[in-house]
Amino acid sequence: MYRARDTRLERTVAVKILPSQFSSDPTHKQRFEREAKTISHLNHPHICVLHDIGHQDGIDYLVMEYVEGETLAKRLEKGALPLEQVLKLGSQIADGLDKAHRSGIVHRDLKPGNIMLTPSGAKLLDFGLAKLVAPLASLATLTGAKNQSPVTEQGNIVGTFQYMSPEQIEGKELDGRSDIFSLGAVLYEMVTGKRAFEGKSQLSVASAILEKEPPPILSIRPLTPVTLERIVKTSLRKDPEERFQSAHDLKLQLQWLAEGSDESSAASRRPTRRSWVPWILTGLALLLAIAAATVATRNSRELQQKSGALRASLLAPEKTFYFGAASNLALSPDGTKLAFVARGETGAHLLYVRPINSLVSQPLTGTDNAIYPFWSTDSRSLGFFADQKLKRIDAGGGPVQVLADAPNNRGGTWSRQGAILFAPNSDGAPYRVPGSGGPVVQVTKMDPAHTDEAHHFPEFSPMDVIFCIAFFQRAASSLAPWIARTTNC
Repeated sequence: MYRARDTRLERTVAVKILPSQFSSDPTHKQRFEREAKTISHLNHPHICVLHDIGHQDGIDYLVMEYVEGETLAKRLEKGALPLEQVLKLGSQIADGLDKAHRSGIVHRDLKPGNIMLTPSGAKLLDFGLAKLVAPLASLATLTGAKNQSPVTEQGNIVGTFQYMSPEQIEGKELDGRSDIFSLGAVLYEMVTGKRAFEGKSQLSVASAILEKEPPPILSIRPLTPVTLERIVKTSLRKDPEERFQSAHDLKLQLQWLAEGSDESSAASRRPTRRSWVPWILTGLALLLAIAAATVATRNSRELQQKSGALRASLLAPEKTFYFGAASNLALSPDGTKLAFVARGETGAHLLYVRPINSLVSQPLTGTDNAIYPFWSTDSRSLGFFADQKLKRIDAGGGPVQVLADAPNNRGGTWSRQGAILFAPNSDGAPYRVPGSGGPVVQVTKMDPAHTDEAHHFPEFSPMDVIFCIAFFQRAASSLAPWIARTTNC
């Protein structure tokens, strides 16, 4: 592949050539010509565009769109991708495959090396092994027309072993569901940083694809949303009938997860408990509220006895306050300091701390991209989320400590015993980690039958009673059902 300049249209292009030593080889020449014909059928933002084809001085060449960036394979050398990128790029790849499949084309060699990451998103490359299949009456019954070409003759194995589908390894006729399996293997690697199927030889890799299941994603990345693991597992089913039946369906699942649809759908669920349970829970909640109010009143009196009455007004820094969520404000437990997120001089969102009785706010260096701050119970430290991590910092400033991964965070809280309870994802359970750092432990378990549940924005009451409240986009119809939902913790 060469970078070149199209002098007629004044644009940079990529030129792919078939070396002269292969021009006389019917197999290589036929594959090269087929790639040109295949790409010419496709016009999609996530598929590399073919501009021209030609032959000169015994060399066949393709003139293609020049895309800047790096291959997904190169990016994976650095490790797993953040959840947000996995969902975004995965849906774009699925969208490109959907276009190819609807045009009757199966890629047959989908792998990280054939996916380019550009500023505008993912681009599918190298349709050299792609195959035209028969027009479809239904995407659910996609079946390839037999092609007697020596390149694609039934029984031949073409592609890259680690990402082949079982039917591809067995040399069977392929359809779009084979590409879905390959995309499942790519998604697995994007999430975990490890290949789904590995071995010391092609034979052992092929055996793993045919007979074994890859290690569960949650055993490698425990903070991965359970919904994403289910999407990947469905894509990697051995039987094509058990997979997603179209790339379009897979794309919708990834987009749905990226948009946090399980949060909005959770609002429509109704409790199925016996009628007396909500009222008992309501009574318990009222008792806890009374106890919490008593403790708060006592603390307030103690504070007044120590420092006297306090009267103050608070105005956010002009044009800098971040109104992204009410959760970006946090009053210290002793009532003397306010932490909030605002835009600093560099344009990045930082944590600021301001004494209630002062007009000066102090930025905390090292808290770029901070969100959802929360206080330790002694009012000396702050927990917050930034760059898909849970972090802490002293309220007076100092070094930032990374405590845990939090790819799609949804709030945290600090107990009197020094433990932090936090929600690392938008569709999963909360986890516990020591405030000084240490092992991360899951606190609650999600019901596999209720995929629309989520445990978000945990809070400790003054008595350290845990409330884990599912986040709903619309209010519950009455107090009792709402209390019932909170007990999903």
